Amino acid sequence: MALRDIFIFIAVGLIIRAVSRWPDVRAWLLFLVSILAVFWLQPLSAVRNLDFWLPSATLALATWGWVVTTPQEQRHWKANTPAVGALAGVVLLLALTRLVSPDGVLTAGRPPQVEWVLAAVVIVALVGLGMARVKLSPGALWGGVGLLIVLLVVLKLPVLATVASGVLRTLAEQDTQRAAAIDLRWLGFSYLAFRLVHTLRDRQSGRLPLVNFREYLSYALFYPAFTAGPIDRLDRFIKDLRKPLRWDAAEMGLAGQRLALGLFKKFVIADALAIFALNAGNAALVNGAGWAWILVYAYALQIYFDFSGYTDLAIGLGRLVGIALPENFNAPYLKPNLTQFWNNWHMSLTLWFRAYYFNPLTRALRGIKPPLAPIALLLITQISTMLLIGLWHGVTWNFVLWGIWHGVGLVAQNRFTDWMKPRYAALLERPRLTKGVTVLTTLLTFHYVALGWVFFALPEPGLSLSLMARLFGGY
Repeated sequence: MALRDIFIFIAVGLIIRAVSRWPDVRAWLLFLVSILAVFWLQPLSAVRNLDFWLPSATLALATWGWVVTTPQEQRHWKANTPAVGALAGVVLLLALTRLVSPDGVLTAGRPPQVEWVLAAVVIVALVGLGMARVKLSPGALWGGVGLLIVLLVVLKLPVLATVASGVLRTLAEQDTQRAAAIDLRWLGFSYLAFRLVHTLRDRQSGRLPLVNFREYLSYALFYPAFTAGPIDRLDRFIKDLRKPLRWDAAEMGLAGQRLALGLFKKFVIADALAIFALNAGNAALVNGAGWAWILVYAYALQIYFDFSGYTDLAIGLGRLVGIALPENFNAPYLKPNLTQFWNNWHMSLTLWFRAYYFNPLTRALRGIKPPLAPIALLLITQISTMLLIGLWHGVTWNFVLWGIWHGVGLVAQNRFTDWMKPRYAALLERPRLTKGVTVLTTLLTFHYVALGWVFFALPEPGLSLSLMARLFGGY
């Protein structure tokens, strides 16, 4: 979100808070603002009208997500018709803005022709009704998970994204030679996919609460957390959404503090550090080990203040409208080992992967006969989990290396912790030594993470390895 967007959302949040004495009005405003924000935040695309169709696809996926995760007898179409109609009406009204201005009014570019948008709305509705008429099996829910994963892979893998751009350019009658992966900037899709997968998997396990259409879309599209998290859970979100809200000075003060902190972190500290933080340009130019370490330290601090700043902004905006989003960072660089670092860095992402990948995989592997050796189990689960987290950022070699770096580090730390267990009792009897060891392991953990950021920040593995060598006096 740009600074302009943040201040607009603060103003909107204050309006929503002001009408909180009427719960239904508040719920409708959250629903409608979240829909509009999907279009408002989507950047302009070089492919004609794609900046309108991608947000529309977001709404379609969220709509179908509600259909397939809500039991047939609980859909209550009559009660949900106003929200469904409002969603379709907003999309059509946005399409009509093409008649007002040659440029986008609330969209990045001029919307497509109204008849095409109307046809798309009808198709989405017919598909949704078709899904509703069929008793969906667990396999169908897995199909939804698979579709989201395929879309993620296409968006994250530059080769596939470029091919997809070429196809879309053909449909738009544009030059396919200009096709590029950057054309497919589907804003917020990564976090939307995680929220939808959460609801699909919890529906399979019978843990998903029953919600109406308006509540489900408000959760999936919640504008403060749409672009950068945190990844909330539907059961927690819905409790806040349904809870009576009043104008509370103390709560407003906490919201203001988080917003001020987020603005300072992101637009003062992080943006200042970005001037000399590690990137492909300065990595190729730096020669001495000292300057190389400065670049790495600056990047480690920049990515923390940038990301945690956005989280503070999301939490502050959420508090304005009565939604207490989960915390995402808790002083991760001050933790004494890599496990604790990941328990306190992007916590909602870590918890998501633990719940929907790491734990199910661990249970499945423990059921194998003959049983796997503990070290083999650890290697498979830890490295594959961190590899997937790396690939979620992008299907490129630098993110693969970053994921493996952390996976191997977690395995090594786990083995070291087991080796230290019989020695902890003696260590605790010497408080000063214990404190010294904690300081040492904290410094080692920070530097291990900082070195990992080299793979994350630089697009070419060769450049990353070259900089690693320079950090330790090589060339």
